[in-house]
Amino acid sequence: MDWGMKNRLSKIIRPETGRTVMLAVDHGYFLGPTSGLEEPGKTVAPLLKYADTLMLTRGVLRACVDPMAGVPIVLRVSGGTSVLGNLADEGTTVSMRDAIRLNVAGVALSVFVGSELERKSLLALADLINDAQEYGVPVLAVTAVGREMVRDARYLGLACRISAELGANVVKTYYCEDFEKVVKNCPVPIVIAGGKKIPEKEALELSYNAIQRGAVGVDMGRNIFQSEHPVAMIRAVREIVHANMAPDKAYDMFNTLSRENKPAFA
Repeated sequence: MDWGMKNRLSKIIRPETGRTVMLAVDHGYFLGPTSGLEEPGKTVAPLLKYADTLMLTRGVLRACVDPMAGVPIVLRVSGGTSVLGNLADEGTTVSMRDAIRLNVAGVALSVFVGSELERKSLLALADLINDAQEYGVPVLAVTAVGREMVRDARYLGLACRISAELGANVVKTYYCEDFEKVVKNCPVPIVIAGGKKIPEKEALELSYNAIQRGAVGVDMGRNIFQSEHPVAMIRAVREIVHANMAPDKAYDMFNTLSRENKPAFA
C-alpha cells in the first residue's frame, strides 16, 4: 500500500483508536429531499466538528459544505436510479479525476449481491477499484440490501467478503445476529450502516454492539440528523465508538446534552 493510500485511509479511520464516526448524508441521490436533509448545508454545519468523515455526493459537497471545514470526504460516486425505479441498476456517476479535484479521502459505491443486477454492480466496483488504485484513493463498498434480501450473517458475510476479494479497502454493511462471523470472514475493516431512524437508545445500543463485535465504526445518517437533537446524538455515538462508552451511559449523555441545547423559551 503506497503512501497516498495510507494517508487517505488514516483520514477515514483514526489511527489513534482504529475507529471512525462517518456521517452519511448521501441519501438525496436516490431519495430526493429526505426528511432532515431538505437543506443539507444547515443540517451538516453543526455536526462537522464531531464527524471523522463526511459521506455525501459531489453536488451537495460543492454547494453546501464549506471547503475550509477540514472534514475528510468519502464521496458517493454511484447513482443514476431513484427510489421510484430499480435501485440496483446504478452506474458510476463521478470520474476519478473529479474525485481527486475534490480532494476526497475515499470514494463509495453500492453493490447489490443477490439481485438480478449483481454482476453489473460487482464489475462496477472492480472498475472503480482499478481506477482508484491508480491515484491511491481508498474505496468503500456499500453492501446494499434490496427488499427481497435478508439481512443475515450468511448473506451479509457473502456480500462483504466478495467486496473485499475485489479489492475494497473498507466495507459498509448492516449489523445482524452473529455479526462477529461477518467481521471474522472479511479481511478489511467494516463499518455499520445506521439504517432507518429508530429511537436514540436503540441506535446507541446498535452502535455499541457492532463495535464490540468487531466493526471499526459507524456510517450513520438518519439516526443522527433525524434526531430531535442531532448534535447530542453524534457526540454520544462518538463516545461509544472512540471510548467504548456503555450504551446506557451514552444515552444519559445524550439526554443531558439535549437538555443543555434546548432553547431558553422552549
